[in-house]
Amino acid sequence: MDKYGTFAADLLDLVGGAENVNSVANCMTRLRLGINDPGKVADQRIKDYDGVLGVVDGDTYQIVLGPGAVTKVAEAFGKLVDEHRVAVPAGKPAGNDAERLAAEGAALKAKQKARNETPFKLFLRRIANIFVPLIPALIAAGIIAGINGLLINLHWLNGIQPALAAISGGFMSLISVFVGYNAAKEFGGTPILGGAVGGIIVYAGVAKIVVFGQHLSPGQGGVLGALGAAVLCAYLEKWFRRWVPETLDVLVTPTLALLISGLVTLFVLMFIAGEVSTAIGHSATWLLTHAGAVAGLILGGLFLPLVMLGLHQALIPIHTTLIEQQSYTVLLPILAMAGAGQVGAAIAIALRLKRNKAIRKTIRSALPAGLLGVGEPLIYGVSLPLGRPFITACIGGALGGGFIGLVSQIGTTVGSKAIGPSGLALFPLLDGSNGIGPAVAIYAGGLLVGYAGGFLATYFFGFSKEMLEDLNSEAAAEELEELEHAA
Repeated sequence: MDKYGTFAADLLDLVGGAENVNSVANCMTRLRLGINDPGKVADQRIKDYDGVLGVVDGDTYQIVLGPGAVTKVAEAFGKLVDEHRVAVPAGKPAGNDAERLAAEGAALKAKQKARNETPFKLFLRRIANIFVPLIPALIAAGIIAGINGLLINLHWLNGIQPALAAISGGFMSLISVFVGYNAAKEFGGTPILGGAVGGIIVYAGVAKIVVFGQHLSPGQGGVLGALGAAVLCAYLEKWFRRWVPETLDVLVTPTLALLISGLVTLFVLMFIAGEVSTAIGHSATWLLTHAGAVAGLILGGLFLPLVMLGLHQALIPIHTTLIEQQSYTVLLPILAMAGAGQVGAAIAIALRLKRNKAIRKTIRSALPAGLLGVGEPLIYGVSLPLGRPFITACIGGALGGGFIGLVSQIGTTVGSKAIGPSGLALFPLLDGSNGIGPAVAIYAGGLLVGYAGGFLATYFFGFSKEMLEDLNSEAAAEELEELEHAA
């Protein structure tokens, strides 16, 4: 077993074993687990485990591992859970009477937890499950599109440009199909039916259909239309499956589900979703044109708390809609300034706590990821535990966001061709109203403002005198060093 397999096995034991896990998923930095009995989770031991950057206990139990590691650990973790399910089939008692009673108690607690889950939390979980798997392709397509744009501007390799355009544009032209597939899967339908009804939206033949006196346009409604269509198809499929005789189910159920949801999509959802998508695009443009500085301050300042709570997933459909409409999302560069504020704050913390070797070591290991836009290591390992530096980091993010918002208000917008990366990693994905060059310059300026704002706010206001004395004292430094060696 390699180190990731060992890591996964240890985490599985700490969350209460495979029987305590009902779902396994991951995003770019977090292992997301559905837990049956939270009481069996060794929360503090997980937080202290070497390689764990933090824990978020929300609608799912989220273990922050960072990019790269999380994919490998999640794969190994999922295999271990699957192996257990094969060894102990669902519904079959595992072990003695005490274990069966414990399992029944865990099931009751899980039901109680399900009752306490709010619709908003369930919405966020489902949004993440639908859109997060698409992020790697969005990133790849966005980077290739950025490279192609650079080649076009420089008039280089003209023969390869159409090929790069096809590679980058192919995924985005069919993103409604992938959203439909994932949405149907998430809502309990047959995924391929969700993909089929999502494919209606991008089918060229819809241009012949007239709705409310207007011809439909291929792609009208985009991912929002595909999302609504797939959810409708999933519910129709489940409803028909309850009533259609088993002998006819394979023929009748999918046919009726696709037919009815397809007609509703064409004559209702595409029009409504198209209007909503257009409104989102117009709202974002209006906001940055008329109140860009204020909007940037607010968005840049609040994004770190959203990341901390996992609520930033709710913005994915908005980003995707803007990318579909405008070829880039104007919100992501502003939100990325939160990470810049965090980096500046971390550097200030390292300078203010010169005698605290443990915190300085954590900053050294987490800072490269922070520069590349992965904020969780610095959030959970440095600023959040210290308290006030987390707030001053948010101030830096607000200032950086305000800078980009102000420039947008003046007349030059900056956007990202894909979602996922942030920090320095966002440079290859940048575009804007005046081209790549100005977008890169403005974004770089925003990063510098965010770095400086987070640094200055933290250096001068991030610590009280008592905090500095405690965290820089000989005793604190020696104690932290001993704990570090013991770990």
